[in-house]
Amino acid sequence: MANDESTKSQSGELFGIPYNFKRPSVGRMLSAYWQPGEGMLVEKPFGVGYTLNLANWRSWIVLLVAAALVWQESTQEFEEAEESGDEPVEVIVDDD
Repeated sequence: MANDESTKSQSGELFGIPYNFKRPSVGRMLSAYWQPGEGMLVEKPFGVGYTLNLANWRSWIVLLVAAALVWQESTQEFEEAEESGDEPVEVIVDDD
């Protein structure tokens, strides 16, 4: 009987999307996110798909935009909560 690991591939591509289910090591995790000379997206060190390559300046733009959007949303929620307060609300009912 053949070894189960040899019959089941732990890494490869499925419909053009990479996957890797090998146990991640610290070195592989660090080197996966920092690949000078590669594009903005690189294969994930564990799981399915792609992740940002932090050695590419475009990735930092994406992270800054995402952080600005999260900050803007949290600021907006805070302002809305502050405006609503516990003030009484006047309700007018017209019985025509």
